Amino acid sequence: MESTLIIIRGNSGSGKTTTAKYLQKYLGHGTLLVSQDTVRRDMLKVHDRDGNLSIDLIRQIAEYGKGTCEYVIVEGILAKKRYGEMLLQLINFFDHKAFTYYFDLSFAETVRRHNASPKKSDFGVDSLKRWWVADDKLGLEGEALIRDDMTESDVFHLITGHLSTVMERSLDEEINNG
Repeated sequence: MESTLIIIRGNSGSGKTTTAKYLQKYLGHGTLLVSQDTVRRDMLKVHDRDGNLSIDLIRQIAEYGKGTCEYVIVEGILAKKRYGEMLLQLINFFDHKAFTYYFDLSFAETVRRHNASPKKSDFGVDSLKRWWVADDKLGLEGEALIRDDMTESDVFHLITGHLSTVMERSLDEEINNG
């Protein structure tokens, strides 16, 4: 089975987890969703520091999905400084059959989105400020940037549009190769 890696990154409160969950539901059974928060906080109970145990476990879980699941979604803040090397390893492991998305939102828009979410009571603006990392793009060719003016629906359609294009190309190749 061919597997496609989808990486969704951005600051806390930007909407990446919601997007990843909608995407998993849309893509259906057997779509593996690897959430940084689930692995780091719930499974391992470690702080998000350099070299923390979650970095390797996120990679291992995502690697399990290659050849097992059609889609593997890795989502989280996934700061480039800590997780960048691991994400590049994953992209290579998936033979570059990967899409990367970065929620490149202003702080004001991130606060607005956070305040409109069910998680708003989990942490406040002070925490968002403390955790904030500006302009944390991976800098990869094809990395799609999610901007302030894009709605949840816009983001979902952007990602599913990219996936549809790949599916169409694969089908064309299959037909042309007999």
